[in-house]
Amino acid sequence: MLTVSLPDGSTREYSESTTPGQIAAEIGPGLARAAMAAAVDDTIVGLDFVIDDGQSVALRILTKKDPAALGVMRHSAAHIMARAIMKLFPGVQLAFGPTIENGFYYDFDLEHALSEEDFEAIEAEMKTIIKADEVFERIETTRTAALEIVGDLAQEYKVEHITEGLADHDQLSFYRQGEFIDLCRGPHIPSAGAVGAFKLLSVAGAYWKGDSSNKQLQRVYATAFFNKEDLAEHLVLIEEAKRRDHRTLGKQLNLFTISPLVGPGLILWQPKGAIIRSTLENFIRDELQNRGYQPVYTPNIGKIDLYEKSGHYPYYKDSMFAPMKMEDGNEYILKPMNCPHHIMIYKANPRSYRELPLRLAEFGTVYRNEQSGELNGMTRVRGFTQDDAHIFCTADQVPAEFMGCIEMTQYVLKSLGLDNYRVRLGLRDPQSDKYVGSSKLWDHAEKSLIEVCQTLGIEAECEAGEAAFYGPKADFVLTDCLGREWQLGTVQLDYNLPSAERFALEYVGTDNLSHIPVMIHRAPLGSMERFIGMLIEHYAGAFPLWLAPEQVRVLIVSEKFEEYGRQVAQQLKAAGLRVGTDYRAEKIGAKIRDAQLELIPYMLILGGREMESGQVAIRDRIDGDLGAVPIAEAIAKLQTEIDDRVVRQSFSGSAGFVAKGSQNEY
Repeated sequence: MLTVSLPDGSTREYSESTTPGQIAAEIGPGLARAAMAAAVDDTIVGLDFVIDDGQSVALRILTKKDPAALGVMRHSAAHIMARAIMKLFPGVQLAFGPTIENGFYYDFDLEHALSEEDFEAIEAEMKTIIKADEVFERIETTRTAALEIVGDLAQEYKVEHITEGLADHDQLSFYRQGEFIDLCRGPHIPSAGAVGAFKLLSVAGAYWKGDSSNKQLQRVYATAFFNKEDLAEHLVLIEEAKRRDHRTLGKQLNLFTISPLVGPGLILWQPKGAIIRSTLENFIRDELQNRGYQPVYTPNIGKIDLYEKSGHYPYYKDSMFAPMKMEDGNEYILKPMNCPHHIMIYKANPRSYRELPLRLAEFGTVYRNEQSGELNGMTRVRGFTQDDAHIFCTADQVPAEFMGCIEMTQYVLKSLGLDNYRVRLGLRDPQSDKYVGSSKLWDHAEKSLIEVCQTLGIEAECEAGEAAFYGPKADFVLTDCLGREWQLGTVQLDYNLPSAERFALEYVGTDNLSHIPVMIHRAPLGSMERFIGMLIEHYAGAFPLWLAPEQVRVLIVSEKFEEYGRQVAQQLKAAGLRVGTDYRAEKIGAKIRDAQLELIPYMLILGGREMESGQVAIRDRIDGDLGAVPIAEAIAKLQTEIDDRVVRQSFSGSAGFVAKGSQNEY
């Protein structure tokens, strides 16, 4: 007997296997027409999925109103796009076509160099396919038969993937739509007509299976929605995202540069960008000092033995730079993380319970060997600096210390006007063998982390399999003003690296016996490069006054007021403000326009009346003219806004719902 539980609490029983599509039709013709896919025990499946007799499952029929259905539809749209391109261009070799956040892509190998000029023809062919409304037919077959199918189709990448990537799969599946057939795990919508509105977005290069040693393919990015209104809103957000792109703004505002001669993924901070970074670092340093952290510095390289002992090298060696062999036979690598170095600082001296908690902090630069195709401005780099710290404490001190780490992260984000975030708890996947340490330690660590979040009133989301290999963690996932998510600050609980099996850290307890401390890893901002790249886009380059590289610009109406301008600028500088001046022989309107385009928070305009009265006319980047006030009053206003770290932003665009797709391909 098959028992199916429905969302309304009712159950249905069947004497034989059935499908979600059949159950939807049994419930009613309206639901059958509206059904796009289904969730069986939270697993997204197609309406043709067979629920075997003898099971007891929870079933939810997904319609266009369900966010999960959008990902299924987008994956079907990827197949439609591939089919259209194959119709238009002969000899196309198919690679992969998964859904991604906000859309989908498909990788192709073909002689024709695809460009945006081809989009109109491809979209027209896609519309024809959608109008025909042919069904997506699932075909399940043996591995041997699957190889015959892709061999007959002369799809070389599919042959390789079945032979190598799917070597341990005895059963495989294809989806057929008309003359088009593709190796695919699914699921798909019932038929093509359910694709409402779509748009091809861009073309990029992508290596087969992400490996730069493989052939470069052509990747076509696109998106799709169930209705035109949602697509139109999304396209507006895309244009706004382009306007805010940190790579473009970074160049326009002269914040950073990336030199091909220095190397891709390595950021060169221009003076203005360095001011933003140093201001943030000083803010964090002051807060760390107030919270009892001690500064340390560690080298940019270390012996490979250090990372083998920590376990980082076995787990992450593919993302580390190659070892450098020295004359004495020792091998060194560029530092991929700071924690083993901080551990050795702890281990350098005997420790007592009286010293704990010991909090060590460093703005430590680390290096990761990211693939060239994954590099992206400041948000994905090969060298970056972490606002890193590690706390060594007793087991009894863990809740208070972990709570302090979370509170500090919240405080830092609040100071930057970033209050739209969620906390994600990364827990161990009990079925995985990537984690070190005993199950008992893991259970204790996860319980401690969950209890701290409950005490702080944080409704954290638990995700199995997202823990670090040495312990569970709490990640802060920020949503910016465009509705995009960024994983930023993290706090990680670690009972394993200090253990006897790893570094054998010790302290002498109140009983005069040796004990093993607990270690907490924390970084409120994470990577300074990634965080500032995100801030550039979130603020659209218009930084709040306390962070702005140039906080105020002195503008003179004509050259005869230059001396007064210099006096005002000197008073501003003496008050600690970052000041720019514009004494050019230009009209004041042009000077104001230039300052506005450079996103200067405040302008002080000086003319005859201001000089006679010893005043300045204030112009606000957001609110415009604020009138004339004495210089001392203007300085006090600016200093108050800086001291209070006021975040005043005029955001454009709307933060609509951002749906997340799933990886549907094998």
